[in-house]
Amino acid sequence: MERNHRTSIQGVVTSVKMAKTIVVTVSTERNDPLYQKRVGYSKKYYAHDEHGQAHLGDVVTIMACRSYSKLKKFRLVSVDQVAPTKEKVEAVEESLEQTEGSTEALEPTKEAE
Repeated sequence: MERNHRTSIQGVVTSVKMAKTIVVTVSTERNDPLYQKRVGYSKKYYAHDEHGQAHLGDVVTIMACRSYSKLKKFRLVSVDQVAPTKEKVEAVEESLEQTEGSTEALEPTKEAE
């Protein structure tokens, strides 16, 4: 068996609160044995992130490796898709408001008194 043939999984980062550790949630579907319908499920994996590259909401690829701790048996390979941060979203919204000309405050409509 070849040494470099290891399991790699793609998922979404759901937690970055621990030092050098990320929690990656992988969602998938499988057939239910009784009802023969597609059922979605998810699983959490703890992965080692040495340099703190991944952030909350990023789509990442992790790979199986030696155990770093009791739960941490994967390591971060790459950040595939960066999640938009709040600052980026606010900047995009502000630029859209300026181009569309909707920055003026609207007068509240007064009903018949």
